[in-house]
Amino acid sequence: MSSLFKRIIQGEIPCHKILENDEFLAFLDIKPINPGHTLVIPKCEIDYIFDLEDDLLGRLMIFSKKVASMIKKQINCKRIGIMVAGLEVPHAHVHLVPINAVSDLNFAKSRSASDDELATIAKRICANNS
Repeated sequence: MSSLFKRIIQGEIPCHKILENDEFLAFLDIKPINPGHTLVIPKCEIDYIFDLEDDLLGRLMIFSKKVASMIKKQINCKRIGIMVAGLEVPHAHVHLVPINAVSDLNFAKSRSASDDELATIAKRICANNS
């Protein structure tokens, strides 16, 4: 059975895309820690991030860097934190979270976001795809 993320990649489940290319997809987390919380995933279905080939892992980080820059231009925060927990969905992924303190990287602070809220944030971030 395909993972939740594979179903998003295939378009079976909608998402608020931030950036996409042939290898990677970035989209807003539906239970963000902070507004702008984005997931970055490889399109190949590999469970554990450290099972990615070195070149693919490097490209994932470069893609994530571009996405983080897009988020930072629209979301008021000190930094874009990066976190890899790897237990929520069996598909390698990176969390990019706008933060003002280390304590902001806490899943206990996540909350559900409405589709309208996510659409508004995605539109703002996507406007900075340069």
